[in-house]
Amino acid sequence: MGAGLSLNLGFGFALANQLPLRDKDRPNVVFVLTDDQDLHLDSLQYMPFVRKHLIEKGTSFNKHYCTTALCCPSRVTLWTGKVPHNTNVTDVNPPYGGYPKFVNQSLNDNYFPVWLQQAGYNTYYTGKLFNAHTVLNYNDPYPRGYTGSDFLLDPFTYEYLNSTFQRNQEAPRSHEGEYSTDVMAEKAYGFLNDAVRDLENRPFFLTVAPISPHANVHITAYSETNQMSVFTEPIPAKRHEHLFKDVKVPRTKNFNPDQVTIWGKLVARPAAAEPVNVDYNDHFYRQRLRSLQAVDELVDGLITRLEGYGILENTYFVYSSDNGYHIGQHRLQPGKTCGYEEDINVPLIIRGPGIAENQEADIVTSHTDLAPTFLELLGIPLQGDFDGSPIPLMAEELRSAENARREHVNVEFWGRAIGEGIYEPKPEYSLYYSVWCNNEHELYDMTVDPGQLHNLLAADGHPLESEALIAGRSISDVVSRLDALLFVLKSCKGRTCREPWKQLHPAGNVETLADALRSRYDEFYAEQASVSFEYCAAGYIVNAEGPMWETDSLMIRDGAPWYEWV
Repeated sequence: MGAGLSLNLGFGFALANQLPLRDKDRPNVVFVLTDDQDLHLDSLQYMPFVRKHLIEKGTSFNKHYCTTALCCPSRVTLWTGKVPHNTNVTDVNPPYGGYPKFVNQSLNDNYFPVWLQQAGYNTYYTGKLFNAHTVLNYNDPYPRGYTGSDFLLDPFTYEYLNSTFQRNQEAPRSHEGEYSTDVMAEKAYGFLNDAVRDLENRPFFLTVAPISPHANVHITAYSETNQMSVFTEPIPAKRHEHLFKDVKVPRTKNFNPDQVTIWGKLVARPAAAEPVNVDYNDHFYRQRLRSLQAVDELVDGLITRLEGYGILENTYFVYSSDNGYHIGQHRLQPGKTCGYEEDINVPLIIRGPGIAENQEADIVTSHTDLAPTFLELLGIPLQGDFDGSPIPLMAEELRSAENARREHVNVEFWGRAIGEGIYEPKPEYSLYYSVWCNNEHELYDMTVDPGQLHNLLAADGHPLESEALIAGRSISDVVSRLDALLFVLKSCKGRTCREPWKQLHPAGNVETLADALRSRYDEFYAEQASVSFEYCAAGYIVNAEGPMWETDSLMIRDGAPWYEWV
């Protein structure tokens, strides 16, 4: 901890002529972490309490970045101070991410709340911790490091009106019909009461992590390692449904442009959104703003209570989000996961002792810096393997950092990009796909090859042109859908022949190949059984037909049944 910071704040490690501060004099922290909140689409402008209590009373960091634009890897970075390639938590679900991966990497024993408790702090957390933290694994093991906790659990984390929370060592409890952010607010206020009651003995760090303004997500199929989801717009509290009726997504230069650059090429895809799609995206944007109003009220409720307890002036209040968001920029449907500014440049606002009021800072910072920053603020030794460094917070330090602070942020991403909302570009296609009885494959893109002269597949079914695209997707992704469809059709009967997609997606959310080509289903189709034959026969001989789709039984995956939740 720098001497300048120690002197400015009047706390931290004791200098030679100072006595250590008593525990009750050590600063407290309240940290509000939203989910998918934008900085570039002006959502903060629609949060009057955030503006009043935080922006006008603190410092806003305009160039603060997440190091991956995806929930779980970003949160692990935040709580460890390490970039994703050093945590090896790179996705939202196993095997590469989620809470089980966090535990398997031995991070549950060595991360931020554990360090805080070791330094004499009470720690409280309510809301979303990590993805794949579920009603099945919440106690396998319990997250370490918390004096009090009340976590949102999958598969209900993103259901605004059907959340499930799990408190301390208790069993999960459903809050069906209650508004998630409001439930969380009451839990946060309760933890704040608990913290204040023990303030004579220990200072506190309270984290509140609402899901707003994340899309509402209904899980239609769920297991410990796989899930299928339906993303729709966020749901606001009833009292906020009427707000912002005429507000639209900011029409920036990159909103639904005439041309876009994708993979280094200037191309005309994905197609510019049609008016009905743009209208829906404006609605999606309004729903995000409406859902944030309960978060705004939560901020006001916390500030009011801190003031009432007489501890506001000795408390740091920090506001940020795990990653950003785009809606229509670069012709992209609502979502994140990209390296564009909308997705990675996120809010960071800090108020508290010694922090300049109503100020903006343009130094480059990232989520790797937050754990070191918190530790330095609280006078706790830094970990030796941090990938980030403390953020300068005081006015003099900020001025010095303008010339000395690092100028870069490393942004990483693995896995699948997931579109949200109800619209995705509808590709045009005319395809012929076949599997012969000797298991040789053919695929023709008849939009450009109506004479069926150019087979796109090798005999074993692998693409001959690895970089070729059909309907905006790779040949492998298209073949995985066509093969699954053919697998159903080759043994179909009655309704199965009429509605083959519904056999693969009983929830009814996929009705065409265009629907099935949504990136959110990539993993699902990669795991389906393939069409193959045992031998060539002159007639329909079941033993020759190879694997069959059983319409009256559950789909079998890896030897285990795959249940559809409708």
